[in-house]
Amino acid sequence: MITEVLTANQLKKEAPVFGQLSFNDHEQVVFCQDKDTGLKAIIGVHNTILGPALGGTRMYDYKTEWDALNDVLRLSRGMTYKAAITGLNLGGGKAVIIGDPKKMKTPELMTRFGKFVHTLGGKYYTAEDVGMETSDMDTVREVTPYVTGISESKGGAGNPSPVTAYGVYMGMKAATKFAYGNDALQGKKILVQGIGHVGEELVRLAAEEGANVIISDINEERLSEVSTKYGVEIYRGNDLYAEEADIYAPCALGATVNDDTIDKLKVKVIAGAANNQLANEQIHGPLLQKKGIVYAPDFLINAGGIINVYAEIEGYGRDQIITKTENIYDTTLDILNKAKATNITANASAMSIAEDRIATRKKELLG
Repeated sequence: MITEVLTANQLKKEAPVFGQLSFNDHEQVVFCQDKDTGLKAIIGVHNTILGPALGGTRMYDYKTEWDALNDVLRLSRGMTYKAAITGLNLGGGKAVIIGDPKKMKTPELMTRFGKFVHTLGGKYYTAEDVGMETSDMDTVREVTPYVTGISESKGGAGNPSPVTAYGVYMGMKAATKFAYGNDALQGKKILVQGIGHVGEELVRLAAEEGANVIISDINEERLSEVSTKYGVEIYRGNDLYAEEADIYAPCALGATVNDDTIDKLKVKVIAGAANNQLANEQIHGPLLQKKGIVYAPDFLINAGGIINVYAEIEGYGRDQIITKTENIYDTTLDILNKAKATNITANASAMSIAEDRIATRKKELLG
């Protein structure tokens, strides 16, 4: 008998979902298309053992549909662990819309997307993410109740970005304490890569504490605006990853800690808002550990946003949102200390706690 060995590209063609390396026992992947509005979207539901899947919708001009699929699979998986490690009764989900939000996003497109979300009957709740605004969630809310992060004027928790940034700030301070013995950011050189809504707020918080913040972004107009607004420096070098600094804060897209960058890094702490910062958790987590770089797991410290939007489902107020977000500091320290004591990576330490919570709940459901 002849056994055919498929290349990676052939595998993609043979098995467009289950053959993806990022597929991780996902419960459901929904492909959505509407010719009239130009909508092409993918909804990924990773796990609903702890509760309905919740995760934002990202609109991005992906190079290929394979890139979009890979992104939604990785992001939805991350949301499962984010909810679990934060103690929320939620599962993990995410959605991506393929296209340039500046050119393609319309109320009609968002309405059609909302109708697709509604067909899942509450198994997935959407929210704001890259390329989205609170007003877009308000539009989606007109056709489905399964959306969070709507305007405060409409009874929602509002834009989650400031709370996300505050959680990252808490995690950064905890990681700084673990690395340096105290959590003061004053005088620390911090490289912030990506200054969208979350990145800008993180810049503000760090700059107000007296940190030496250096910003990087592909948008020159945003760089100039944020630099002037907070009195921070714009990075004009040739290789941000090789820059000597205390803290690297990736706040744009994921996988910036990879085979090409990891040997260049000259920081003591990585703590940022981006999802899936490690291109490969099994490879790059141990390499960071070997280099002595303290890594604050992204799915933990950027959980402020999900805490904020979960308030709409659970009905708790602003004070509880802030308290739960501030708890990220203690949880980060606990995870880093556990990782050191057991000689495992911080990422593995955080994932084990999340997985234990999911496994416990699964046993309860099975009786």
